[in-house]
Amino acid sequence: MKPFSHHLLWIFPLSDFTTHPDILQKDMRETKNTSLDTVVTGFILLGLPHPPSLRTLLFLVFFIIYILTQLGNLLILLTVWADPKLHTRPMYILLGVLSFLDMWLSSVIVPRLILDFTPASKAMPFGGCVAQLYFFHFLGSTQCFLYTLMAYDRYLAICQPLRYPVLMNGRLCTILVAGAWVAGSIHGSVQATLTFRLPYCGPNQVDYFFCDIPAVLRLACADTTVNELVTFVDIGMVAASCFMLILLSYACIVRAILKICTADGRRRAFSTCGSHLTVVTVYYVPCIFTYLRAGSKSPLDEAVAVFYTVVTPLLNPLIYTLRNQEVKSALKRITAGGKATRENK
Repeated sequence: MKPFSHHLLWIFPLSDFTTHPDILQKDMRETKNTSLDTVVTGFILLGLPHPPSLRTLLFLVFFIIYILTQLGNLLILLTVWADPKLHTRPMYILLGVLSFLDMWLSSVIVPRLILDFTPASKAMPFGGCVAQLYFFHFLGSTQCFLYTLMAYDRYLAICQPLRYPVLMNGRLCTILVAGAWVAGSIHGSVQATLTFRLPYCGPNQVDYFFCDIPAVLRLACADTTVNELVTFVDIGMVAASCFMLILLSYACIVRAILKICTADGRRRAFSTCGSHLTVVTVYYVPCIFTYLRAGSKSPLDEAVAVFYTVVTPLLNPLIYTLRNQEVKSALKRITAGGKATRENK
């Protein structure tokens, strides 16, 4: 007499229990619901890939870059503020604001990057990731608008020299700068809201060195098509539009400079504009490369991101100090004044 269970197996083979479509669909639904019920409360930043043997060296390199960035931009900021010939001119007001932005943008990214080369935990709270993404896009977009304002200022100074004091006075410059800050804040809020309205229920490892939109969206448990479209339009196209406006301004500027009779006048005009154009190029080109290719997973992406988040804020004060004769003269006057004060004491 065969056991009753044997007859059951003969009537309902074991494979029916394990492969029946209804049973599989039920299991999948239960698994999915369990996954969606799991809410991510923090992220782990994997950081820059690097061999362990270079950890100490990379720590020192990025630490020195951060210190030099803060000191260089602070020097420009104090020079513009202390020199009476500079802090009343729109061009240098904008330069001071740029230095202030670079100091904060570097502080949002680099200290957290430095921690990746230490034994400290790589975990970041959910709120910390939201804040980092918001402030990065807030400060970064404000910087984009500011570069456009700086190009407009140079266009008026060279192409409309007689009307420049009326068209670009201190009051208008303040209003334009305030508008750039407000627009940047709105941009950062939109991007952070759209990114973190999505559910995050699965893996929490961000394969990047900071919380940025493309890296975070890969972890979302929902369709990210709308977010990717907004990223392409709102970041990529805005950056590209600002860049095109800057290039258009400089096309007009070059045409006006070529009409200057004296070689010395042309040299001074090109020197003034060259600093700004160099800074714009090293900032905009990497940004456009990154955000117009939001779905890309190229190994170059992180190297490009390091350039415009870490290196560019360091280069700005160097470029403006070495290429701008008025800033160098102001630094000499401040240094000479400090020496004279010490000698009088």
